[in-house]
Amino acid sequence: MALETCGSCLSCLLIPLALWSIVVNVLLYFPNGKASHAASYQLPNYVWYFEGICFSGVMILLLAVILIILECNVFYRCCQSESCNKTYRSFISIVLALLGVAFSGYSCIIFTLGLIQGPFCNSSHGWDYIFKDTAGGYLTDYLAWSQCTEPANIVEWNTILLSILIALSGLQLVICSLKVVAELKRTLCGNYSVFVQVTK
Repeated sequence: MALETCGSCLSCLLIPLALWSIVVNVLLYFPNGKASHAASYQLPNYVWYFEGICFSGVMILLLAVILIILECNVFYRCCQSESCNKTYRSFISIVLALLGVAFSGYSCIIFTLGLIQGPFCNSSHGWDYIFKDTAGGYLTDYLAWSQCTEPANIVEWNTILLSILIALSGLQLVICSLKVVAELKRTLCGNYSVFVQVTK
């Protein structure tokens, strides 16, 4: 019942998560606050996929705004009857929430793979992914982090930011999944008195 009565809360929660995802992803382009490595393309390949900016960022932000509009009483009536209009709105919400699941899920996977792969850094063997064969084992081998000499503290920088992005996209995935479940329950049970209270 609590899930049904707080559908608008779920949509609103996506907005700050999307904005934080954009900010954190942008920080990945500037290790230690320096733009020199981005200018010379000395950044990990997953950074250039723009998942945090496009998918778990802008796309989730747009979906959240549309979902909030759908939950408002001022939404345009596409049908002659109130029940038809409500069913249509619920169907659109399900489709949008499923897109949110896809976007956030994809982002979460890419961020996880990036964390496992490790940073692109300069070592005694030149610029390379020196931790790519460790299957993420480097995350607990703190002594190995010193092998990356440039950018400075790049392992810590990438590990912290990617972990935050994984958490953000994971929360988006959970919220969008809850939204799908709530909308399906509303539609299949034929009870629309869930997310908004119609005032007369």
